[in-house]
Amino acid sequence: MGKPLLGKRIVITRARGQAAEFSQLLTGYGAHVVEFPTIKIVPPDSWYPVDRAIETLETYHWIIFTSANGVTFFLKRLKLKKRRLAEFNNLRFCAIGPRTAQEVEKAGVRVDVVPDQYCAEDLVRRFGIEELAGRRILLARAKKARDLLPRELRRLGAAVDVVEVYQTIMPNLSKREMERVFQGDRIDLITFTSSSTVNHFLQMYEEKVGLKPPLAGVAIAAIGPITANTLQRWGITTHIIPNSFTIPALTEAIVDYFTGKT
Repeated sequence: MGKPLLGKRIVITRARGQAAEFSQLLTGYGAHVVEFPTIKIVPPDSWYPVDRAIETLETYHWIIFTSANGVTFFLKRLKLKKRRLAEFNNLRFCAIGPRTAQEVEKAGVRVDVVPDQYCAEDLVRRFGIEELAGRRILLARAKKARDLLPRELRRLGAAVDVVEVYQTIMPNLSKREMERVFQGDRIDLITFTSSSTVNHFLQMYEEKVGLKPPLAGVAIAAIGPITANTLQRWGITTHIIPNSFTIPALTEAIVDYFTGKT
């Protein structure tokens, strides 16, 4: 495979426990990986809306999962209620991204729709060919998410219920832990895999250190255009965006960037 990233120091901002795949891929190419979680994934403030949706799940026509985390938290709650997705014969499933689809299919059901671009905009285009008038859709997602998807699905005629199955919060890191990222050897690249990782990284650094992180000369990678737009709102230029919004594709885009193929 070679070591095209040998000597490169790369920061991963994913949640602790979810960075393993990304870290292994980058390390396999020779990179020195610094895992610096800027988000912590926890249950919602209240399970009541989720439980209410589970009690009436047979009345829905579609359930949409926007992340693998959403699938995991929803299925755990469903299991607690002694229910299974396979029980609901009339329910169709949509997943934004192949990893999310894999998690759904582990529950023994087939995913009917995976948008090509793994984003809300492309999903809306895909649902544009469906007859949604009078259809009920359950959208299981994070607490903080864009309103575009439920708004556009309602515009297409669907009745959409949004339930928060998990939330991302900032880890309680010390000033020393924040500062260590930029101490010692130079950082070559910082990677961001969601808007939350961007917002939390910058908020945490300013709150704990009292300064903006020293990003001059540091390359920035975003998993997709939504994350890149969030970086832009902070005044930060994104240097790397993969064509496909997955961790393996992001890894390949990073390799291409440092080997001069982009």
